[in-house]
Amino acid sequence: MGEDQTEQAEHSKQPFSVKRLWPIGILLIGFALFHFYDLDSYFSFEALREHRAWLLEQVENNAVVAALAYALVYIAIVAFSLPGGAFLTVIGGFLFGQILGVTYVVVAATIGATILFLIAKTAIGDALEARMGPWMKKMELGFQENAFNYLLVMRLIPIFPFFVVNLVPAFLGVRLKTYFLATLLGIIPGTFVFVQIGAGLGSIFESGKEFTLAGALTTDIILALAGLAILSLLPILYKKIKEKRNT
Repeated sequence: MGEDQTEQAEHSKQPFSVKRLWPIGILLIGFALFHFYDLDSYFSFEALREHRAWLLEQVENNAVVAALAYALVYIAIVAFSLPGGAFLTVIGGFLFGQILGVTYVVVAATIGATILFLIAKTAIGDALEARMGPWMKKMELGFQENAFNYLLVMRLIPIFPFFVVNLVPAFLGVRLKTYFLATLLGIIPGTFVFVQIGAGLGSIFESGKEFTLAGALTTDIILALAGLAILSLLPILYKKIKEKRNT
């Protein structure tokens, strides 16, 4: 019996316990408090326009503290599946520039996504996996066979909500290492695009023009990301074609 099969057998023996749900309870409380106190009102470009001078001053005078605070907020937003990830990514470019902005976002988003993945897998995923029927089990094995490439596609194409991509692999038995690497690499292109938008946001504010994130995402950008997603599917297509030729 292989390592993966042994691990799955151990999971199937673990009884489901309500006590394992307490991390999800914390996430739900955090989600409710976020909306109860209307904290999403701070995640707007109008609020950024109003407070941009103060924010830039904090970055200039306390660069390390500002970067750490930004990363912690980003991690919390992703881990609690709160709205504002795209906004914060743009803010990363506005406050820290291209290189640091991309670095902070990729690291923080990957950490936050991994936290949510581990919570979902531990609290629900393992128990769900043990109770899968034949059809679901077949789908799980198919996903696991090319998990890295599938995750890259899901990360690259912006039509998939980020929190959904964080949760689905946890319910399909994807290994932590595969999930972490695919997330880390898969979010880089999209992050670069949003950070680039943020890096030029200062000139837009100075001109007094209105800014919307939807307007900044041009058709060319979306097609470029879709092209990368298609490229990441090529190894899977090649493997399928090779298998058919050998049969």
